[in-house]
Amino acid sequence: MTTPAPSASSAASPSSASPAAATPPVVAVAYHSGFGHTAVLAAGFTNSGSKSGDKLHTLQFFTVLAAQHGMHWVSLGLLPGWNSSTASENDLNRLGIFLGAGAQTDSDRGPDGVHKADIATADHLGRRVAAQAAVYAAGRAAVAA
Repeated sequence: MTTPAPSASSAASPSSASPAAATPPVVAVAYHSGFGHTAVLAAGFTNSGSKSGDKLHTLQFFTVLAAQHGMHWVSLGLLPGWNSSTASENDLNRLGIFLGAGAQTDSDRGPDGVHKADIATADHLGRRVAAQAAVYAAGRAAVAA
């Protein structure tokens, strides 16, 4: 389910609200409720305006939700980036999060403001989930044979 950005007619005027309040973030939420689900792998991505921003709590919530649905959690699988004098803010996993992918985006910037390294980190996680799905499917096929 995606919450679209407000239309120009429904947005607050710049004089009556801060820029962050005038344009709420676009939020995507995926969920499954009930029994009979077919997904077996889960992974998570979170973004906040602050460097920390309770990202760990969000990812822990996702892991519990995945466990409640009998899913296997896929972690990021990257060492931390941007944590030495020779590192760069452009490193993958620049925020040093291991449970999933995390991003920091200034609260007054929209989706285009997400740091390129954070997008690349999320892309890495997506590829990791796809690779784990292939391993899982091959294993399931081998057991069935």
